[in-house]
Amino acid sequence: MNFHTFHQRAASGERLTIAFFGASLTWGANATDPQRTSYRANVMRRFEHEYPNARFTAIDGAIGGTGSDLGVFRLQRDCLAHTPDLVFLDFSANDDIRKDHLEKLQTYESLVRRILLEGKCPLVMMLFPFKWDATPGTANEMAGRLAHLNIAAAYNVPVGDAILDIQNKVAADASVLEKIWDLDGMHPGDFGYQCFAESAWRAFQNAVATCEGAPPQTTCHAPEKMLHGDAFMAWSRNRLTQLPLLPKGWKPAQPNRIAAWYDGLMSRWLDDELVTTAHENPAPIEVRFEGSLVLLFGEETPKSGKYRVEIDGVETHTIDASSARFGGNRNHLATLARGLEKGVVHTLKITPVLEEGQELRFESLCVAGGGAKVTG
Repeated sequence: MNFHTFHQRAASGERLTIAFFGASLTWGANATDPQRTSYRANVMRRFEHEYPNARFTAIDGAIGGTGSDLGVFRLQRDCLAHTPDLVFLDFSANDDIRKDHLEKLQTYESLVRRILLEGKCPLVMMLFPFKWDATPGTANEMAGRLAHLNIAAAYNVPVGDAILDIQNKVAADASVLEKIWDLDGMHPGDFGYQCFAESAWRAFQNAVATCEGAPPQTTCHAPEKMLHGDAFMAWSRNRLTQLPLLPKGWKPAQPNRIAAWYDGLMSRWLDDELVTTAHENPAPIEVRFEGSLVLLFGEETPKSGKYRVEIDGVETHTIDASSARFGGNRNHLATLARGLEKGVVHTLKITPVLEEGQELRFESLCVAGGGAKVTG
């Protein structure tokens, strides 16, 4: 977890893997070519220029519109499984940098902790703004940003603070605001991603410089006690195709290989899906689980319909899984329950509510807190 060690390995020409884990600002939405002009691509060019003898592999672990809550259940598959030597972590914007939501801070801190303890590699935390976050002088009024800076300090992790950097740019030249966000207020264009990359690269360089000849405590480390609690250190992602007995009318299938946008291509993010259609007259999915929070992760399409959720025999809500408003296939993520009593086996019933021609496509139940497992 030492940046100087990474620097030495890169300088000596080793093969190294750099993972970028986050949402649409990590993917590069609105870049003219996200594989070449996103912040990821700009950062990788800097590494290749700085370390011409090294052989780098870049991992794109970004799904737009998602936060650190889903990140808890994706981190192993989409980041740590690639055994990265360095990770750049996003999600600050989607977790809401203006507010310090306890649950979001718990999920985010769990990612930081797991990257260090399980991934055993150095980490750079990235704080990205939206256009409305670029007003000069407001950075220290953002409770979420300040909370993430506190996490960084506790874990001795460097921060690419693009929020503060861009506010300073705007203070020096107000016209830069429209240059950064040239299409919409959420996703910058190519110039904006260059600015994001500058913040990332500066954070990395400062970390390497700090480690030069410095004592061991300058490396990233995990404190004994978490700042916001360990509720999300216990987690499980349970593939529904692996249920002991599949409910009537449901069958395993592959995710679609076309999507409304590239980072929403679910064949990249799902191993398989449990699928049903109205024609199959499907039975409900019924499982028992231990945990305080449960999410449903899968794929939504323009043909997707609704489903009804019951927890412990009580109907909670009906969810519309259709992606018709997006015009194509994308990820489906729904919070089915939170704040459940720990140490108790809960029951979950998912009942399809489908009209003719409609379908449902689910991959996994994601459970956190307590025992964090599906028991049957």
